[in-house]
Amino acid sequence: MRRYFGRKLLIYGLTFFAAVTINWMIPRFMPGDPVQSMLSRANVAQPAAVEAMRAHYTAMFGFDLPLWQQYLNFWGSLLKGDLGISIWLFPTPVSDVIIRAVPYTLGLLIPSILLSWFAGNRFGAFAARRKWLDNSVLPVGYVLTATPYMWLAILLAWALGIVAGVFPVAGAYGFDLQPSLSWDFLGSLAQHWFLPFASLFLVAFGGWAIGMRNMIIYELEADYVNYLRALGAPMRLVRRYAFRNAILPQVTGLALQLGVLVAGALVTEIVFSYPGLGHLILQAIQNQDFFLLQGTFLFIVIGVLIANFVIDIAYVLVDPRTRTGMGGAA
Repeated sequence: MRRYFGRKLLIYGLTFFAAVTINWMIPRFMPGDPVQSMLSRANVAQPAAVEAMRAHYTAMFGFDLPLWQQYLNFWGSLLKGDLGISIWLFPTPVSDVIIRAVPYTLGLLIPSILLSWFAGNRFGAFAARRKWLDNSVLPVGYVLTATPYMWLAILLAWALGIVAGVFPVAGAYGFDLQPSLSWDFLGSLAQHWFLPFASLFLVAFGGWAIGMRNMIIYELEADYVNYLRALGAPMRLVRRYAFRNAILPQVTGLALQLGVLVAGALVTEIVFSYPGLGHLILQAIQNQDFFLLQGTFLFIVIGVLIANFVIDIAYVLVDPRTRTGMGGAA
């Protein structure tokens, strides 16, 4: 087992290095000049002052250095925990900007991923045993899982927000409120959270339900199921074994779908102007904020890698065949 996890850590380490390097390169291939963007927002009219500010900011951010030296300086700062200064919100550190946005993104991602996975698997397994439910779940599930996150978010915002007026369609809480532990703020927070959560939950729910439904039908036709039936085992026991075997590919699918779910959450935040990491990425692109874009991508990469590693550990715990293989048994 130690060798297995050592190999996994090496793979994740190499993946982290490659992903962070690509994330560092992406902003530098973007069109535009971040320093010019800062000067445009400053509204300085004197040419001499503009040139002096340009030289100052260029040297401060290290843009006057060769790319290879900028890359080495980036890793040196990263190892110290320094993500740089935000160009968009100068002189606020990037880490402070990200810390303020992370709770909103995690508040969307964690409930939508876990609840959709548990509910979708349970519902798909139940639908595989009921023909009338299967005939209704299958088309609805295909429609949901094929729907882009952004499109479903727009539909929910229009139907439940604009037409019905039940839920707000922008922000994380009321514009007349300040973050606090009051019931007014918490109620407003929950109302603004529901539509982004629902759009993520419904799309993921459809995919998990279809996957589990197909796996249960496959498992119920397997040889071990026929053997159990021939022995006179109760159907409840047979379905329990079928569910345990069918859940294993769904665990693997969860690891594979994490990146898609995170991307869906970022796009959904943009639709609802939700102040999470997706909103930060949009603002960073619009303001050519290299450091904020790098820091946001870095947090997403670390989060996805950690989640995948946790799923790898969970897979070892739920699949005895994996543990047997680690032990060298035949």
